[in-house]
Amino acid sequence: MIPLPLARIAEITSGALTGMADPRAVVRGPVVIDSRAAVPGSLFVAFKGERADGHDFAAQAVEAGAVAVLAEKPVEVPAVIVSDTQAALAALATAVCAELPQSTVIGVTGSAGKTSTKDLLARLTARIGPTIAPVGSFNNEIGHPLTVLKADETTRYQVLELSARNVGHIADLARIAPPKIGVVLNVGTAHLGVFGGKEAIAKAKGELVEALPADGVAVLNADDPLVAAMAERTAARVTWYGRAESAAVRAEEVTLDERGRASFTLRTPSGAAPVTLRLYGGHAVENALAAAAAAYELGLPVATIAEELSQAEPRSRWRMEVTDRADGVTVINDAYNANPDSMRAAFGALDALAGARRRFAVVASLRELGQESDTLNEGVGRLAGEAGLTGLIVVGGNAGPILTGARAAAARLPEGERPVVTHAPDVAAATAELHEVLASGDVVLIKGPRAAGLERVAEALLGGDSR
Repeated sequence: MIPLPLARIAEITSGALTGMADPRAVVRGPVVIDSRAAVPGSLFVAFKGERADGHDFAAQAVEAGAVAVLAEKPVEVPAVIVSDTQAALAALATAVCAELPQSTVIGVTGSAGKTSTKDLLARLTARIGPTIAPVGSFNNEIGHPLTVLKADETTRYQVLELSARNVGHIADLARIAPPKIGVVLNVGTAHLGVFGGKEAIAKAKGELVEALPADGVAVLNADDPLVAAMAERTAARVTWYGRAESAAVRAEEVTLDERGRASFTLRTPSGAAPVTLRLYGGHAVENALAAAAAAYELGLPVATIAEELSQAEPRSRWRMEVTDRADGVTVINDAYNANPDSMRAAFGALDALAGARRRFAVVASLRELGQESDTLNEGVGRLAGEAGLTGLIVVGGNAGPILTGARAAAARLPEGERPVVTHAPDVAAATAELHEVLASGDVVLIKGPRAAGLERVAEALLGGDSR
């Protein structure tokens, strides 16, 4: 963060200094929302959550070195009192970003693959200059400004992930850090129930390209019709990526190895280079192409792009983490989140990785699918039932549609090829069941919505932390 005296922070946020706050005291960062992360020179933002009120930890943050607290009510330490901490945080990030004209903002959005693409692109831009990017999926109205506030005078690139839970959200985030390059990955079924339909999702995702200036670049997926249609919604120049021959940056001769990792020829307008990904699943190709297209627009040579993509390892937790246990069991932890599209990609990766080995899956009912919830969850069940599984465990409540779909699909298979489909009431029961059935050489996929907590199944199978 650029250094700011408390008087300037109060001015930006329309706040008032209290608690004997020194207006000349300088915040040098970081800006934090967890008092345990406070360090000398930081600013602690007190949010009132469902389980805890940050105001109760104001003194703890200052004792750890925070210069002051951004708060909505008086606290017994130096503070900037504002009417709304979330709005104040956004205003502060907006002001800081405006002070950094030398920093290029790159926004990434889509229904699936945002975090993986952001991680790849941040690795690529780091070859050119100092880069900031969110940790994991810091992509909402709180995580986004916190990431922007990491930037300082040395930052050349801000690779930001933008999420939406309704129309207007991405436009709000784009106003905080106006993007010069916008990458749109896909329009899928994530949060379908919140939006009400894929057309509404496309409208929301397209707010990113609408925010681009005339001298900016929209990087669009040529293989997704709803994304392709966004070309009409931007004043920026459009460049295309994908597998279609019409894409300027595309993948040719795609193959998967025995571990489900893709190799392909990266084709660009100025040449081609071979890429061998260390990321799992064929869907990683699209994420790599999106990152490559944005990096190409920044002037990185195709050989450098291919080299970086080939060296990239997963950075964010619980996304296609593949671990081989000492006894030969392979655990695929893809439990960070799930929607029908990412479920399909995960089962594709399982198929490529497992080969002739016995395969199991642990899933949970998908959420925020609205009126289509039962139908889409039943489709997930059919997908699982047709995936060549030895066993499927559906965890938690609302499991009926998945169980129905899986059992219906299994019934159409020859008797000896039908998976054992069971319901586990919770994570502990699912873990116990797996311990009973897994044998050396088996592969187990763990995939579900974040709220299901299925990463704990992976942690238990791996004897601790899933990393």
